[in-house]
Amino acid sequence: MTSTPSTQGLRSWLLSEEPSSRRQARYASWYKGWLTFRSNTLAMFGLAVLAFLIFAAIFAPILASHDPFAQDLGQRLLAPGDNGHLLGTDSLGRDLYSRLLFGARISIYIVLLVVMVAPLVGLIVGTVSGYAGGWVDVLLMRVTDIFLAFPRLILALAFVAALGAGIENAVLAISLTAWPPYARIARAETLTIRNSDYIHAIRLQGAGPLRIVTRHIWPLCISSLVIRVTLDMAGIILTAAGLGFLGLGAQPPSPEWGAMISEGRKYILDYWWVATIPGIAIFAISLAFNLLGDGLRDVLDPKEGDA
Repeated sequence: MTSTPSTQGLRSWLLSEEPSSRRQARYASWYKGWLTFRSNTLAMFGLAVLAFLIFAAIFAPILASHDPFAQDLGQRLLAPGDNGHLLGTDSLGRDLYSRLLFGARISIYIVLLVVMVAPLVGLIVGTVSGYAGGWVDVLLMRVTDIFLAFPRLILALAFVAALGAGIENAVLAISLTAWPPYARIARAETLTIRNSDYIHAIRLQGAGPLRIVTRHIWPLCISSLVIRVTLDMAGIILTAAGLGFLGLGAQPPSPEWGAMISEGRKYILDYWWVATIPGIAIFAISLAFNLLGDGLRDVLDPKEGDA
């Protein structure tokens, strides 16, 4: 009889050395991965910080103490804690705490859009290149090398300059500069897999290249891409903040963190909090993503994590 969580403790069922079904084996793998991740204190700290920021972004309208766009020149450049402004105000009298909360929405929005585009493009390019080989591989990898030859921020600046300022164009520019590393990873994984007995057996069953790539190679590339995505999120946020700082990202009066730093730099000596507070927010979310990425690497790629 197949054992289930109802006949023995859930924990012992998940940690069984001899799973009696594919479902049990899959759940056991997830649970053991969670135990490995949970044992990493720094990764859990990163996860907690990200959970807090996501919570703050979702409930920003409730948590905000003031309208983030409301200007009050009589309250400009107030220090943190003055007149009910928890983190002070900026040069136009806008509440920094409220703007920080709504700015988290913009940062998370940018990250999510880039993550939905760049890894997918890289996965397609990398697997096609690795599986097809020959001139297709050479052509796609040379295009990838061209993109990798330029610093990401410089290339993003060029794209935004051509497309025009704005958050959507910034997302597109960052996506166009972020896909090459994913293509490299996907190609390396594909080269390792394509001549395996597993793939040869699938070919003998009549599977075509499209089915082999999408149904059998893509799933094996996912874990490596997930690790890269989490480690890249900090760079995505910094690039977005850099574009905002230069006035090429989210446009005023949007409370984008990079734009807030750009505005506050004029007052950095006398009113340090205007630029420092959004800078701390960028640092916190970037550090959290890096810590989370390290933890996921230990779970999804133990050999790399031990190296």
